[in-house]
Amino acid sequence: MASQRVETPHRTPKLHFLDSGLLTAIRKITADRSSLDRNLFGPLLESFIFSELLKHATWSEHAYDFFHYRDKDKVEVDFIIERSPDNLIDVEVKAAATIREGNFKGLKRLQSVAGDAFKQGVVFYTGEKVLSFGDQFQALPVSILWNENSV
Repeated sequence: MASQRVETPHRTPKLHFLDSGLLTAIRKITADRSSLDRNLFGPLLESFIFSELLKHATWSEHAYDFFHYRDKDKVEVDFIIERSPDNLIDVEVKAAATIREGNFKGLKRLQSVAGDAFKQGVVFYTGEKVLSFGDQFQALPVSILWNENSV
């Protein structure tokens, strides 16, 4: 499968390529080109993280559904991972080595909408440390996806 649709609560699909290598080839994105234009790297990283999370979900004994959130104010969350309607983990992806409180804006909006169903908000970023931003919010390095002790 080359791509996967993620439905939003408003039923506007968001398309992700599951093969980020193929996506870079189609868009002719080289390492040099992406380092000069960081706007190219962000969507690639988001699709890559999405495909990795899907892979991790297949190893679980639980079934998970993936959604995208965008509200009328255009506040977005990249992925909502739903184990059940009352168990949501919300994920943002940032192509940045540093994270600030403002990077959690969409996650906090979704927390207010989802109420008790909101279990955790995660921002994946290109830095190296796990950072806490309160009880239900963390910034995680992308590399954590390969750390066998954290999966």
